[in-house]
Amino acid sequence: MKKQQNNSTRGWALHVALSIALLSIPAVLLASSFKTTPATRGLSATIKPVAAGDKDLVTAGLASSQGLFPADAPFTFGDTGSLGAARYGHTVTLLPNGKVLVAGGGGSSGFLSSAELYDPASGTWTATGSLNSARYLHTATLLPNGKVLVAGGYYGVASTGAELYDPASGTWTATGSLNIARADHTATLLPNGKVLVAGGFGITSGVLTSAELYDPASGTWTATGSLNTARYLHTATLLPNGKALVAGGVDSSLNPSASAELYDPATGTWTATGSLGTARATHTATLLPNGKVLVAGGYEAG
Repeated sequence: MKKQQNNSTRGWALHVALSIALLSIPAVLLASSFKTTPATRGLSATIKPVAAGDKDLVTAGLASSQGLFPADAPFTFGDTGSLGAARYGHTVTLLPNGKVLVAGGGGSSGFLSSAELYDPASGTWTATGSLNSARYLHTATLLPNGKVLVAGGYYGVASTGAELYDPASGTWTATGSLNIARADHTATLLPNGKVLVAGGFGITSGVLTSAELYDPASGTWTATGSLNTARYLHTATLLPNGKALVAGGVDSSLNPSASAELYDPATGTWTATGSLGTARATHTATLLPNGKVLVAGGYEAG
């Protein structure tokens, strides 16, 4: 038991050290000869050419893959409006109305419950309803009904709490609690509308293998098959076939992992798949138009 507690403490110290590197990153806009038209349901966006010099928030990889601007189009970064509160370990969610919701995180005064909205049209941030519970290292998932599900996180201890943001009212309401407290987990919206939460760090319980599903219809969480490898600081990517790919992260030995596995919603089980070429954590994973997943960067041991 003492060894498990020491590992939990060491694991959390490792996480904090990695998180500090992400502090105080200012918001920027990517500028080029195109802009986005927000989708009406928040599930996709149309990207179209506009006059040179127009600035707007855009996913450059998507635009390029669709051939909507020249491959050699110039890219520059410029400052935009500043957040009302400095924060890290927060979440960022693109809403159906085209605005961006930032929620929670850590700041100079401790854990934050505040939330703000970014308006691309004006380049400004405005305060919106605060979370019921301050938290950071949580997840935020846009649901098919347009609401945002925030789950877990850390506020001195790992949290089981979850709540929903309603863009229509700008308010948060509590929803069913996770079965297991966790932070630095992943959350993936599945094709059936449920949200898969996997892994994470439990502070007292250490690195987790457990996974659970949130059902927006009932507002409840149910356990599903456990990961084969305990992990946090990993990535989760929904594949075109409806399965979820989890890769890398910090494992129970508190080292970056090269392992990867697939979750099948039809069976609720995980199966191992090919390992990463390099063990890593705090990396990114991006689904490409050809169905492949690009994993980049991260933290390596040594």
